[in-house]
Amino acid sequence: MFNVKVNKIRMRETLVSYAFLAPVLVFFIVFVLAPMIMGFITSFFNYSMTSFTFIGLDNYTRMFQDPVFIKSLINTVIIVIGSVPVVVLFSLFVASQTYSQNAIARSFYRFVFFLPVVTGSVAVTVVWKWIYDPLSGILNFVLKSGHLIEQNISWLGDKHWALLAIIVILLTTSVGQPIILYIAAMGNIDNSLVEAARVDGATELQVFWKIKWPSLLPTTLYIAIITTINSFQCFALIQLLTSGGPNYSTSTLMYYLYEKAFKLSEYGYANTMGVFLAVMIALISFAQFKILGNDVEY
Repeated sequence: MFNVKVNKIRMRETLVSYAFLAPVLVFFIVFVLAPMIMGFITSFFNYSMTSFTFIGLDNYTRMFQDPVFIKSLINTVIIVIGSVPVVVLFSLFVASQTYSQNAIARSFYRFVFFLPVVTGSVAVTVVWKWIYDPLSGILNFVLKSGHLIEQNISWLGDKHWALLAIIVILLTTSVGQPIILYIAAMGNIDNSLVEAARVDGATELQVFWKIKWPSLLPTTLYIAIITTINSFQCFALIQLLTSGGPNYSTSTLMYYLYEKAFKLSEYGYANTMGVFLAVMIALISFAQFKILGNDVEY
């Protein structure tokens, strides 16, 4: 009799637990899982506003023969290679310098570096558009005042500078969270080991590499993967500042996907690029995990 009551109580608790989880599960299935499956399926179709025809791997063949796609892929890889190492190294340096400050200064610097993260993309874009303005922008003014350039540069209108200008903006909006995470991770380092190593005559470089770095590896792995994913998905800055121009010199995979889907209504081809992007991100993230994750101690 007692076991029957216990089983009824457990059954009731299980049903209540699933009832609380049901809204989240429904949301995940409807708005995440189902679109992912539909995106993969429709990548094998000529799917547009007027047709829905199965074409097999034609979209994938077309994708690798599309010069704009290749250009967008190269731009995306350049953004990833140019931003991820800089974000990791700069965030680690700033966090180490900030952590050595007193509590008030530490809180102030965390606020300053995290502010761009919580600031709206439109507001950030407006400020940077003014900085890069070819006629009245402060960047041209400072460089001309320092005699570094002789005439104004159209930073967002010149194909030689536009992508670099986008990477700079991306860096300023990407370092805030890593700095906060590194500062928090440094608070978990065992100071007794650090002091013991210094007493034994270890240099600061040896202390960092042998004691601090192993403790920071899990955070570094997370930052590297998240920054890589965010860099591959760079879209808002491109749309608001350059629209992929000039001559697709700043077009990324995400922007080209958006252009094909929502401007030209080529949904099947756009979903093909989405599948390719998802696989690419998964492979690179897996490689990062294998390279950095082998030495991580959880």
